[in-house]
Amino acid sequence: MDTIPAELKADMEYAVQLAMSGRKDPEFENRVHADADRIRKEIFMKHGLLDIGVPAIRELRDDE
Repeated sequence: MDTIPAELKADMEYAVQLAMSGRKDPEFENRVHADADRIRKEIFMKHGLLDIGVPAIRELRDDE
């Protein structure tokens, strides 16, 4: 069973192709950025601010 949706997998493969070739696709980039912004807003509305970076770094640092 493939856990990554086909559309997302295709986008990831296309992004890798663009990165490897040095080409740009402004329409693709705008769509991906818009999707990411929408997802970020949905997560914020559902969970609020998720401040996981600072606590994780402090925990790693304090374990030394």
